[in-house]
Amino acid sequence: MPRKARVVSKSKIYHVILRGVNQQIIFEDEEDFQYFVTILSKCKEICEYKIFVYCLMNNHIHLLMEEGEEPLATIFKRICDRYVYWYNHKYDRIGHLFQARFRSEPVETERYFLTVVRYIFQNPVKAGIVSAVNQYRWCNYQAYLGVKDFTDTEKVMNYFEGRDEFVSFLNVDSDDKCMDISSVRYSFVTDEKGKELVEKISGCKNVAEFQKLDKKQRNLYIQELKKEGLSVRQISRLTGVSKSIVGQGSVPCPGRII
Repeated sequence: MPRKARVVSKSKIYHVILRGVNQQIIFEDEEDFQYFVTILSKCKEICEYKIFVYCLMNNHIHLLMEEGEEPLATIFKRICDRYVYWYNHKYDRIGHLFQARFRSEPVETERYFLTVVRYIFQNPVKAGIVSAVNQYRWCNYQAYLGVKDFTDTEKVMNYFEGRDEFVSFLNVDSDDKCMDISSVRYSFVTDEKGKELVEKISGCKNVAEFQKLDKKQRNLYIQELKKEGLSVRQISRLTGVSKSIVGQGSVPCPGRII
């Protein structure tokens, strides 16, 4: 079946999502997060795009941005190629890191533009990682408080009388609906706790190490993780092993939601 054609934005503004293959973790530590932010900054100089909001989660990325001279496809080839090359070298792995092509949706009205702004900044709060927007490090929230970086805050701030009004807007408890990664729902074991369990059970500190395990040993660890309450989707995200393999010889996952 041919891929659905990407919808072109008349405003050239898009909400874009990048996610890890099989929704696996793409940022293992702070160095990974920081390197991706550096790539965004450097590619911005080349491609001349604007970034209004970004938020890096452990297995996916949200961006609200405006195309420059280059189309989105070229922009994200530059960004992804740089990060994957670096990531694979660092973790001594080969192969794809991101799930197929990036996803995008046009943002063509002022109302939806502001909806996406709040939605992206609230992503870590909705995921239960932090309790307030200002607590999450890997986004450009601080730029809106006056900390200079490479992002473009003027367009957003033009809708508000000042920073206090902007902060109040972000902190409204909303049920904004925007494009998101596929409807992943979380088990009672958080991904943070799940990472600790993966390391405790297997001794592997990251996805690349787990993927190098002997097949028999790997499968034994997967069964142990299931017994700890991790879902098939969650184990796949945290280990990089496909859901079809994780699901083989299933052990019931108590309290899981998939």
